[in-house]
Amino acid sequence: MAKPARGLRFQPSGGSRAAQIPVGKKQRLTIERLANDGRGIAFLEGRTWFVVGALAGEEVEARVLGAHGKVVEARTERVFSASDLRRPAPCAHAGRCGGCSVQHLPHDEQLALKQRMLAEQFSRVAGVEPEEWAAPLSGPEFGYRRRARVAVRWDAKAKKLEVGFRAAGSQDIVAIDECPVLVQPLQPIMSRLPAMLQRLSKPQALGHVELFSGSAIAVLLRHMAPLSAADLEILQAFCAFHEAQLWLHGEGEPQPVDPDQALGYRLEPWNLQLAYRPGDFVQVNAEVNEAMVAQALEWLAPQADERVLDLFCGLGNFALPLAQNVREVVAVEGVATMVARAAENAASNNLHNTRFFQADLSQPLSDAEWAREGFSAVLLDPPRDGAFEVVRKLASLGAKRLVYVSCNPATLARDTVELVRQGYRLKRAGILDMFPQTAHVEAMALFEAS
Repeated sequence: MAKPARGLRFQPSGGSRAAQIPVGKKQRLTIERLANDGRGIAFLEGRTWFVVGALAGEEVEARVLGAHGKVVEARTERVFSASDLRRPAPCAHAGRCGGCSVQHLPHDEQLALKQRMLAEQFSRVAGVEPEEWAAPLSGPEFGYRRRARVAVRWDAKAKKLEVGFRAAGSQDIVAIDECPVLVQPLQPIMSRLPAMLQRLSKPQALGHVELFSGSAIAVLLRHMAPLSAADLEILQAFCAFHEAQLWLHGEGEPQPVDPDQALGYRLEPWNLQLAYRPGDFVQVNAEVNEAMVAQALEWLAPQADERVLDLFCGLGNFALPLAQNVREVVAVEGVATMVARAAENAASNNLHNTRFFQADLSQPLSDAEWAREGFSAVLLDPPRDGAFEVVRKLASLGAKRLVYVSCNPATLARDTVELVRQGYRLKRAGILDMFPQTAHVEAMALFEAS
């Protein structure tokens, strides 16, 4: 007698489910076009593949990083037929390190990709195009990054300390001996860091390391257990050799080993010095940051008798240069420690026409004391989530000009819909190439009241 059929009891009514593609599987693909994040897009057997390191028109072999539903994420393992645009990857760790995902594109093509991404968001989400496109703001494509977080993890099974950057599409750590996008003062520290950390007595208690280069060079070590005197001596000797400050982050806030030491960076065109501490937000690209501040001031065109509002002010990166040009700057930030630091920066630079306030900028602007007099112009530089609740009330402040600095074109376009509804027109827009070799897009937009 035939055996009864098995496995049908739990079959979905719509038919059998397609087998999921296993991680690690290799597949030959033809890339149709590029996605907004710079990955190649291919279509095969009803699935959409997003392939890191692939260009439109190429035939590649891709390794699966993950799959869910009909979407497969993969990375390029081999190129059978290369695009004319492809260049040799400048970094030896390309394809493994997750940091620089479009370095196989020439820099001018990277800028063009970012420009298309911004234009598409404005068109698709907001249904607008700026009256004028500004040229991209860019600086050197390598040696620009003045801050970096280095991953550190103890592999108990292999009894080995892993030091480097996160791998593409996983939590694995890629050992890095040289990183072309780091500023030159951090390169020797990066190359010697793994060997120094391996000498410490409790590698399993190490967290991450952060490197900083500004008015001083600094190394911050995150540790989950107290450091021995011998370990502290090793760290201090390493930093002394590299003429770097040593900061430690155990319990509480990061602290310098030498309490008299401070970190900071200069805004040279305005003769300003801004202090910061590890954990504070600072732009990692110093040259593009200065160009960005200069362009924001040019577009906003602040006048000597005006009162200007700076939202999401951080350490005062925009507020302090603005204060040199206007009657008063009111600067607002959500993080109380940053508000205090910005106020200290204003005082240390002898700027007394600035006022700093803490407020939850994810909520609508309330009838705060600092908002009652209104403003001639507004500058805002929100996080990736954008500033939707804030922009809903901007017209009520009376501002005729608004400069919006964005690190996410999607939320900029979303907020543009609201600004247009309030009677602002998109006068000018352009990209800021803050992160060359990546698909990350920063942008600036000028809005004027109709």
